[in-house]
Amino acid sequence: MTSQVKDHVAPTVEEKRNELLAQKLIKNLNRRHMEAFYCKTGEDAVKKVSELIADGSTVTWGGTATVRDLGIPAMLKSRGTLNVLDRDAVDSSEEKQEMYLKAFTADVYLTSANAISEDGVIVNIDGNGNRVAAITWGPKKVIFVIGLNKVAQTVEAALSRARGTASPMNAQRFELKTPCSIDGTCHNCNSADCICSYVHFLRNSRNQGRHVVVLVGENLGY
Repeated sequence: MTSQVKDHVAPTVEEKRNELLAQKLIKNLNRRHMEAFYCKTGEDAVKKVSELIADGSTVTWGGTATVRDLGIPAMLKSRGTLNVLDRDAVDSSEEKQEMYLKAFTADVYLTSANAISEDGVIVNIDGNGNRVAAITWGPKKVIFVIGLNKVAQTVEAALSRARGTASPMNAQRFELKTPCSIDGTCHNCNSADCICSYVHFLRNSRNQGRHVVVLVGENLGY
């Protein structure tokens, strides 16, 4: 009888750095009264999100590329035990407005972030304001899924990333008529389609544990 020993694969330099950075972020997020977890891969993150949502919950999401790219909406529907408010299944502006309002009554609201500082401040910019409004108040639980590519050293750097990197990309994604969608850089504009109409800093979870952060060791979203 022969025994089989699996080869041990040493973590890469990037994996080591991600683990250390994630642990620092988790400590700082806990200090701000938020639960936080680290998942090495997007696949692990999807499983963690599912674990965090109890059967019978009403769940929806904001305008997040990360959640969609990971296939989380499909996972939620496949469970068959959740009341899923699918904002992507409606077309008219009236239906979308109704879905935005229903989100405030959800048990769980899923979103990502445009940036997060190393000391745990989550920064988001918003065009309509519905996403940052739901993050602030309404849904019983807010779950962030954030790739480590969105980590910035300081709050100021996080805001710079949100305005200078995420905003132009999202403006192009939504086909908005803004200066940044034309040349890829923020003009601090006041255009009608401005995607930076609302700038939001989450520095403390007023209700202990309402905000949950799932950090992912991959480049996700914008």
